[in-house]
Amino acid sequence: MAQTTADQNAGGFSFSSLLLPILLALFIFMMFRKQKKTQQTVQQQRTQMVPGTEVMTQFGLFGTILSINSEENKAVLELSPGNTATVHLQALTKVVTTEPAVEEEAPVVPDDASSLTAADQADDAPRTADPVRRDDSAAHPDETPEETLERLNRENKKEN
Repeated sequence: MAQTTADQNAGGFSFSSLLLPILLALFIFMMFRKQKKTQQTVQQQRTQMVPGTEVMTQFGLFGTILSINSEENKAVLELSPGNTATVHLQALTKVVTTEPAVEEEAPVVPDDASSLTAADQADDAPRTADPVRRDDSAAHPDETPEETLERLNRENKKEN
């Protein structure tokens, strides 16, 4: 008579029967490890939270700690000069560290169109769809207003 797989495994070692308890133990170990790291981080931040420290609350409010009352779990934050708020200590979630701002060089923008050259405009597409309304004054800087009008009339006749 043939034996079933359950009868065969009853007397022998089965890795699949140990897999579930091992995974459960690993999951519990990782959960406690993460909780311990979180507690250490919170404790480290609590030691940094002294009057004069800039902090952020859970709800995104930034302020500077004026005083801390550990017995009542309260902290008084100065949100802006003369404006204070009292919050629970657990609402303080982050110590804000201000890094010195790196100054970026602003691009030099000319205050007039005199710095534009004909080579720059030749590479660019016309500024408007209407060819009569193009700004070609920088392409011909030595023209008088009358010469510009004549040139534009000639160009308009060519295009029509």
